[in-house]
Amino acid sequence: MDRDWAALPTEILNLFVGRLETPKEFSCVCRSWCSAAKGIQTHCAVTTTPMMLISSDAENDKWHLYNPVTDKVLKTQLSLGRQLFCGSSKGWLIVVDEKRVVSLINPFLFGVGGRRDHEKSIIRLPPLGPADLNRPPHRGDYFVYKATISEDPILNADSCIVMVMFANMYKLAFIRLNKDSNWTYVPETETVEQRRFFIAEVVTVEERFYLVDYFRQLYSLDVATQSVSPVKVVLGGFVVDDNYICKEYLVVCNEKTMLIVRRCMDHYDDHETKTKRFRVFELNISKGECTEKNTLGDVALFLGNNSSISVCASKSGYRANCIYFIHDHLVVEGGLGPSGAFDYGVYNVEEKRLLENPFHGDAGTLMSKTDVPPIWILPTYNL
Repeated sequence: MDRDWAALPTEILNLFVGRLETPKEFSCVCRSWCSAAKGIQTHCAVTTTPMMLISSDAENDKWHLYNPVTDKVLKTQLSLGRQLFCGSSKGWLIVVDEKRVVSLINPFLFGVGGRRDHEKSIIRLPPLGPADLNRPPHRGDYFVYKATISEDPILNADSCIVMVMFANMYKLAFIRLNKDSNWTYVPETETVEQRRFFIAEVVTVEERFYLVDYFRQLYSLDVATQSVSPVKVVLGGFVVDDNYICKEYLVVCNEKTMLIVRRCMDHYDDHETKTKRFRVFELNISKGECTEKNTLGDVALFLGNNSSISVCASKSGYRANCIYFIHDHLVVEGGLGPSGAFDYGVYNVEEKRLLENPFHGDAGTLMSKTDVPPIWILPTYNL
């Protein structure tokens, strides 16, 4: 007697979904299987644990997905071309081309073999840059250094804001999906010490964007109530680590708590740097205070080139109290040095030490050969 696979109990189908690398192909089998895939998540979007995207060698435009929990490179390969990503946010990658057209890409809405099976898997925005930006694009990212989105552009298109920092890191622009036909450019400003405003990081918290500059000053920018609002200082600088080369990341935990994570690096082999430690500071915006934390609790952070992600460790399989980090230092314009993306690992915040290298085998080999920075992504599947 033939089995009716479409009539399998939902409990059994849920077990199948939980064992797959991605739920996309599962949802395409039949209506009942698609319904089962949708039934185990909220708003028809399956969000998995953070993974690393690593490019293939210079002759291949494929990108590999690496899962640090299982220490395996997945069989799934993504055709994304050889490019630098300006950001990774809400499961979407942000890129810009030579004409300064900014695009949002969700590679997990592509079909098997790279065929696009969702009309919104690529969202192209208007060209970026006023007429005075005529400098030749030496970088592979065409002068867009960082980009982020406030909401998923499919599930919450009406409230999605795309923010980019560009042009030598001192220009900001944003566009509101389904509302704006052109970019709004934030007026240039100077810090309280009359220095040019060089932006290092930008994140969004509750309809407000927060920025940190290379002078370690924090600013807020509200674009929800008006087209452009003043960039306001909400926190002064905090103590520096003079013995290291430092970089700050802004990370949002539990959608409300904001952290500044400082990555401290030493010189390594000519122009290269190697990560030695991290320091974590929790921000109290209302009081303008910055308090150093010696523990992350049940949280794991993921930091790297244009990506910062926070997840609950116990629900994702990652180690609590740890920072998973990947290479974030470009030796040459738009690329890596001959050693590839060698600066990666796991740092335990509570124990204040680097753990034994967790990325073994295929992942380590891929990162040693790539000339394009890897990037963290939180895969999201709109089924």
